[in-house]
Amino acid sequence: MKLTSKLVNKSLLTPTFVCLWIIMFLVEFVKGSLLVSVLPVYMGDVLKVSAFLIGLSFSLQYIGDNLFRSPAGWLVERLGFRMTMAAGLLITLGAVLILSFIKTVGFIVLGCALLGIGTAPLWPCVMMGISAVTEEKKNFGTAMGVIQISSLGGTGLGPIIINFLVSKSYTLVFWFLLACMVVVVIISLFLPGKSGNKQVYVASKSEGRQGRLRTLLQNIRQTLHHIRHNLKVSPFLYPALFLQTFAIGLLTPVITLYVRTELGLSPEAYSAMLIVGGGIAVAGLIPVGKLVDRYGTSLFLNIGFASAAISIFLFALTRSIPIVWILVSLIGLSYSCILPTWDTMLSHLIPEREKGTVWGFFLTIQGFGMIIGPIVSGKLWDLLGPSAPFLASACSMGLLFFVHLILSRPRYQSAS
Repeated sequence: MKLTSKLVNKSLLTPTFVCLWIIMFLVEFVKGSLLVSVLPVYMGDVLKVSAFLIGLSFSLQYIGDNLFRSPAGWLVERLGFRMTMAAGLLITLGAVLILSFIKTVGFIVLGCALLGIGTAPLWPCVMMGISAVTEEKKNFGTAMGVIQISSLGGTGLGPIIINFLVSKSYTLVFWFLLACMVVVVIISLFLPGKSGNKQVYVASKSEGRQGRLRTLLQNIRQTLHHIRHNLKVSPFLYPALFLQTFAIGLLTPVITLYVRTELGLSPEAYSAMLIVGGGIAVAGLIPVGKLVDRYGTSLFLNIGFASAAISIFLFALTRSIPIVWILVSLIGLSYSCILPTWDTMLSHLIPEREKGTVWGFFLTIQGFGMIIGPIVSGKLWDLLGPSAPFLASACSMGLLFFVHLILSRPRYQSAS
């Protein structure tokens, strides 16, 4: 699907792209605030919810986000860009409303699930939007660098800013987050709509419920048939999609505990370390994106995967704080090479038709890495010791390096 709108111009900073940037930043700001700073404490201390229900709520959020990405990508092709994004953001707004004003445990769990479902269309829509606004100038890598800054910036700044408000009042926090969601819903209405060259899957009222269901199933079969015959990718791509996020998921639940208990860093030193590593990663996103647009993806992904594997491996073995700082900087540099480049490589594999569905499918596979990674990480920590999750993450990155060598062969560099 192409975004046939007057908003899509030749330059990167079109109104469409700016809208996507703001939406991505604010949605990630709200999610980061809720999942990191607000809900864990609010549900535990204020609502007196058990740890099991807190974990269940968070799991449902991640599962809802992951499972609905492929359907969201499919709907973009049929209902249109604006309608799909706005519908998802309205569901997200509803989720924040539930979490803000209904204190029943069942509704809190429902709100977390709806938060995941509502944000599921975000990345498929953003990928489709970037593909459209970069089609002429072939600057997808640069665009991804800019979008990654908005995503990481929102995720990082959300908890920091909200922490100052939490001490004053949870009511103030929830009203502030609701205001952010109202803003993004309004902004989504300015996005391009349906291109008009796609058959809408909803049948007319005269056909009745069976007719609508038959039309829907026919559209799904056509979509699967087209993808099966036109998505020409290496079988190694699918484990690579999983490994790329699995390596991160292994570190997510244990990094704070490891740094505090094994390395003995203070909370202030740990925060500074996160700022340094994250700052290096963010600072490199746009320059790397521009280089990727000029020289291709293979070199930067090889550098990123290899350096990440080595840095994380050494991080698991050293207890020298100066060396740890160097390794954190190298990890940040590694991810500045990986983040904009990986999605740029994937964009070269997407067939012309059914882009939204394929993007959703790829993002769903990646999402499972973030779901399974933390589960495996906890088991490795308990069974093999604190260094085990980091060594497993390093091995995953090393395996991904070799898998990418296969994927970077010319036959897999473009879609048929």
